[in-house]
Order: sequence, then structure tokens, then C-alpha cells
Amino acid sequence: MSGDGAAEEPLYVRDPGAWREQLAEGNRIQARKRVAAKVLLQDEQGRMLLVDPVYKPFWDLPGGMAEANESPHNAARREVNDEVGLIVEIGELLSVEWVAPHGPWDDLIMFVFDGGAVTPRVARELRPRDPELQAVGWYTLEQAARPLREDVWERTRHALCALEDKASVYRYRQ
Repeated sequence: MSGDGAAEEPLYVRDPGAWREQLAEGNRIQARKRVAAKVLLQDEQGRMLLVDPVYKPFWDLPGGMAEANESPHNAARREVNDEVGLIVEIGELLSVEWVAPHGPWDDLIMFVFDGGAVTPRVARELRPRDPELQAVGWYTLEQAARPLREDVWERTRHALCALEDKASVYRYRQ
């Protein structure tokens, strides 16, 4: 407040250049988050698509890491196309999960989107298109518990519940 009782204008109103500099400094020093986007794709029988990456000991949902300045939505679409050659309409956000740092990795924000259902023909013909994958398969919820790592199984189960409940969920894992 100034001496006459009037509120002082914020610096950025008076000096847009100073405001931009302040934002740039914040952008330079603030934490960067890794972002990954997965897609829950189902066939007409309600089974979900899982992929078997060559660089992991467990299966996973299709999807992967977002590139610099890429939205999670676009990363999900790009990754599914890269991995199995399918151009899919990315639907509603099912879950967001903060994953704590682990092993050599910093923390991560994981998004899971609804990819809808594919026709029986598309389901039969899906094959790995990315050398990072060695196989794809269709699994019921019960069957998926075996090839998925425990945390991925939990993420998948919560995404399926969110799809059924028509309500996104937020989770965090310490």
C-alpha cells in the first residue's frame, strides 16, 4: 500500500519486461518433471492391450515418455502409433499418478488415458511396430495381474475403475 491508502500496482503491470524476466528466471530454476502417458485400449470383449518391452522384465500398457514440450495427450497418441501402428482417438483422462524418485530415475507424472475399443479385426492384426517391443497381447483384468509389475497392475486397475466410474483419479506412490 502507498502512503495514501491506495494499493500499489504489481511490478508486472508497470514493467512487462521485468515480469518476463522474472518468469524466465523461475522457468530456469524450477524443477522439471518427467511426464509419461499410457493408453487403456480394449477389444470388444473388454480385454486390454498390453505390450512387452524388450528393455523391461514386465509387460506394460502402451504408451511412453513425453518429449520436450509435448502434451501428455499428444504423447499418448504418438506412442501408441509408434508402438503398434494404431492411430487412436485419445479419450478421457482416467488417472494421474505422481511416482516418487526410484533407482536412477527422478520423479514422474504418469497420465493414463482412455483409448476406447478396437474392432475384432484390428485387435487380431495388432503387432509390435517399434523395435522396443517384442510382443503385444489382449488380457482380462485378472490375467493382467501376472505379466504386469505390481505398481503397473495397480495403476491399470485404478484406470479401469475410473473408466467404469466415469471419474478420473489422482494417485501418488512414495
